[in-house]
Amino acid sequence: MGREQWKKIWVGSAGNMVEWFDWFVYASFAVYFADAFFPKGNDTANLMNTMGIFAVGFFLRPVGGWLLGRVGDRKGRKAALTLTVTLMSASAVLIAVAPTYGVAGYGGVAVLLLARMLQGLSVGGEYAASATYLTEASAPGRRGFASSFQYVSMTAGQLLGLGLQIVLQRTLSDAALHSWAWRIPFIIGALGAAIVFYLRRNMLETDVYADDDAATDPDRGTLKALLAHKREAFLVIALTMGGTVAYYTYTTYLTKYLSGSAGMEKSTASLVSFCALFLFMCLQPFAGWLSDRIGRRPLLITFAIGSTFLTVPIMTLLRHAGSFWPALGLSLLALVIVTGYTSINACVKAELFPTGIRALGVALPYAIANALFGGTAEYVALWFKNGGIESGYYWYVAGCAAVSLVVYLAMRETRTIDLHRVGKDGAAPGAPGDVPVVAGF
Repeated sequence: MGREQWKKIWVGSAGNMVEWFDWFVYASFAVYFADAFFPKGNDTANLMNTMGIFAVGFFLRPVGGWLLGRVGDRKGRKAALTLTVTLMSASAVLIAVAPTYGVAGYGGVAVLLLARMLQGLSVGGEYAASATYLTEASAPGRRGFASSFQYVSMTAGQLLGLGLQIVLQRTLSDAALHSWAWRIPFIIGALGAAIVFYLRRNMLETDVYADDDAATDPDRGTLKALLAHKREAFLVIALTMGGTVAYYTYTTYLTKYLSGSAGMEKSTASLVSFCALFLFMCLQPFAGWLSDRIGRRPLLITFAIGSTFLTVPIMTLLRHAGSFWPALGLSLLALVIVTGYTSINACVKAELFPTGIRALGVALPYAIANALFGGTAEYVALWFKNGGIESGYYWYVAGCAAVSLVVYLAMRETRTIDLHRVGKDGAAPGAPGDVPVVAGF
């Protein structure tokens, strides 16, 4: 792979790294800045209020998917990617400079809420914009490998956020973190977004988009055009369902589960999560490369079978792991299984739609599925735990994977698709001449 191709991969996926860094540090540093925006007295209530504002971002993701997907289809992939990183930078700056309750009363809460709304819009559009760009900008035999860097960058963002938190906790006092140092990660996030903005301002539009002969279509990038591809939109939701629940379970929820349910020390649980995520990140390009050789469906089916039948045993054993190495081994096994989904889901979704509706077609159904299943994963897990039937959540994750398994078994292979031909002359995902997107649909 040449230097130009690596540059496209970096520019196309770098925003994800900054995006997920910002997303992670808000959740992890909320314990330090919650009291800054609300009256002192009830620390738990203040933290709940702060996390309530965090939840607003999830509700805005489908809106961001629609808005920025529309921009990507009507104005170009470059325009959408530039807009997402602009919103990203603005949200980080707003949180970094937000006035405290002592200075502006609830004015600081209003700034925090606005920042989370912008961040939700940005995250909702970034996934589809970068997925579309990486898929279109890659050679046909490299799409799986190139798109795998989306989850490399997403995981890198989480690891950077976790690493920064560990450094600040070890170098600064708890009082300093509560007073002013909680603003540091948001300043870093804003600077990172500014760098990505500069890179994206100089990026080239993809040839697939530039060469599309439907560029003047007034329905391009609209909900009307998306409704003409209802089967593909449903497929995105269904194939995302199992993957996003499993991903959130073994990434964002893992540390809480190990410390809260398995009784592990928080520092040990954090170390398990960090090591498992790092190894998971390194696996993504290999799995993407493998999909370019053997196809997307084998990896997706392997993920779904593994999650359907191994989630309950893995989660049960994790609860009794007790120490670092058993917990790391089980966590890594789970993430190896999830890699079958994460490494290629971006290109699979992009390969389903014609150029004129590709960004919106990926963005809106994915954002809806992510909000319904990924964003609620931790809440559902805690609901089961609070009800005294924590194992019910294990079956819930397995059940979501089983639904996706049915879809993976029925769908056509997308590896061989010509992105220039999707939706033209009856062409659809799969080998030339394949028309159905899903058998029986």
